[in-house]
Amino acid sequence: MPERKKTIKLLVWVSLLIILLGLGFYPTPDIIPVKYVDRQTHEIKTEKVAGEAWLKWLYYNPLGEVALQTLVKRKFVSEFYGWLMDTKWSAKKIEPFVKDFNIDLSIAQKQHFETFNDFFIRKLKPGARPVNNDSNVVVSPGDGRVLAYQNISNQDFIIKGYRFNLNTFLNNDSLANLYRDGSLISLRLCPVDYHRFHFPLGGTVSPDVKINGELYSVSPIALHSMVDIFLLNKREYIILANRRFGDVVMAEIGATMVGSIVQTYQGTKVVKGREKGYFKFGGSSIVLLFKKGAVKIDADLLENTKNGLETYVKMGEEIGRAIR
Repeated sequence: MPERKKTIKLLVWVSLLIILLGLGFYPTPDIIPVKYVDRQTHEIKTEKVAGEAWLKWLYYNPLGEVALQTLVKRKFVSEFYGWLMDTKWSAKKIEPFVKDFNIDLSIAQKQHFETFNDFFIRKLKPGARPVNNDSNVVVSPGDGRVLAYQNISNQDFIIKGYRFNLNTFLNNDSLANLYRDGSLISLRLCPVDYHRFHFPLGGTVSPDVKINGELYSVSPIALHSMVDIFLLNKREYIILANRRFGDVVMAEIGATMVGSIVQTYQGTKVVKGREKGYFKFGGSSIVLLFKKGAVKIDADLLENTKNGLETYVKMGEEIGRAIR
């Protein structure tokens, strides 16, 4: 244990030195702004990225990348930051954050928060996110930005030239084979989003499978630099058995500064739209996998993805329909 503490201290000091040097000698290049489609208005909008300058430096500056690999991606850094967000001191960050990102707190169940994480994992008032209860419909498990692929066997994931590796993602070859020609929907949650996630369908769920990994950012700024982040990051998943959609994989993916993924549901019988859990501070992602012929993903999500754009959706909205 003393040796581990010495190693951590060394990494911290080396990384701080790298950061100071990098800020002075290696300017960060300009990055193309992150754009997405607002599903409600159909407008193409530019995403205001929390910590954008920091992310650009980490993923596009030579010395920033060294700091990323030696320190920032490591679990203890995110755990420490998560701990800070649980302190009373962190509450002073709430008001400027709400103002800067124009967050609507009128739909939150409470208005006063003890810590930043208390604000971050806020619950919404009943009815704030109506759930489409048609049994033939799969709904978004959270608020966020969607990329959708009807057949992942013949489409590239995230960036042209890179194919999503199911075997690595699930760490289970036999399970991966069942979804080889299936459909995939990913939902990216930004730090400014509602960070509780819900069941996209009702049914019966398997035990939770946890896969250890790193904690890279899942922001497009990071993903366009390191396209295999989803395969490297800490993640966990369940298999949700539904009468119309069959067995659906639902995976939550950790990211930089995500203090933890907390599962709040109990039992094996679940209801569409009910809370499954929440992410503590940080941007995160959810991935849904369907077997071939199980779902017809909504056309607008597929078209926007084809055009290289994410689509902003809210929890409870339809994102696909059963084929069978």
